[in-house]
Amino acid sequence: MAPRANWKGFLRLSLVTCPVALYPATSDAEKVSFNQINRKTGHRIKYAKVDADTGEEVASEDIVKGYKVDTDTYIEVTKDELDDLALESTHTIEIDEFVPRTDIDSRYLIRPYYLVPDGKVGHDAFAVIRETIRSMNKVAIGRVVLTNREHIIALEPLDKGLMGTLLRYPYEVRSEKEYFDDIQDVKVTKDMLDLARHIVEKKSGDFEPENFEDHYEAALIDLINKKRAGVRIAAKAAPKTGGNVINLMDALKRSLATEKQATPAAAKPKKTKKRIEGQREMLLPISGKRAKEEPRKEVPKKAEKPVRAPARSKKAS
Repeated sequence: MAPRANWKGFLRLSLVTCPVALYPATSDAEKVSFNQINRKTGHRIKYAKVDADTGEEVASEDIVKGYKVDTDTYIEVTKDELDDLALESTHTIEIDEFVPRTDIDSRYLIRPYYLVPDGKVGHDAFAVIRETIRSMNKVAIGRVVLTNREHIIALEPLDKGLMGTLLRYPYEVRSEKEYFDDIQDVKVTKDMLDLARHIVEKKSGDFEPENFEDHYEAALIDLINKKRAGVRIAAKAAPKTGGNVINLMDALKRSLATEKQATPAAAKPKKTKKRIEGQREMLLPISGKRAKEEPRKEVPKKAEKPVRAPARSKKAS
């Protein structure tokens, strides 16, 4: 199924315009997610929108936006009034300026999107804008409206398309001073720095995101598969926290010795395990019946599939 665009409109650089579509570059859909259920019935929990005073459920058509100005005092703002505030950036990404990529503080980055031509027309104009940005080795700064709010977007070439990254406004970024003021000024000796540098050199390598593994996601998948198969889940002992305070120099020396004993990064064999895009391929096939939640005996290796508890008479809504 083709991905759905979050936004469609036009990309404009002065008088050069082309229709474009904006797609999210990341997704959390493949991660394991949970629903809240009633422990007694196994049914899913639903939430109703109710009046805070009367407790009565409110129909969707009767719900409007309101800005709180005082206790129990709100200024009602209708959808039509919000639509009247529509900006040009609602339908057009206007490139305002070009800046060096290094000028953009990483704290201002929100999330990436892919920007592509929309339809069969406008590919020439899109290519002109893309190659202009590429040739200048800069980032184009524009504005776009998503979810009824205007955002700053930074555009840079990525292969045949453009990657757009939403940026925060200055008022959204907290100053580091209120957090860093209490950090003590410590004199770091050259010997300590030399030892730390040696540790870093031993651990240095290339950035290869395909080798990253989400250990928590893998543990969740293993837990779900075991519970589905009726395997008893043993409680783990709580990890030990804290430890004895040791000499920093001694700790650096021990760390370096440990790294020297380990296999050098260059000699480590590359992982041959096929990368799995999400958890769906790793989860066991769903039998269509609810597995027993209570502890049960271990299943012998050659035994048949564990017997499932009969499905509840009422399905979760």
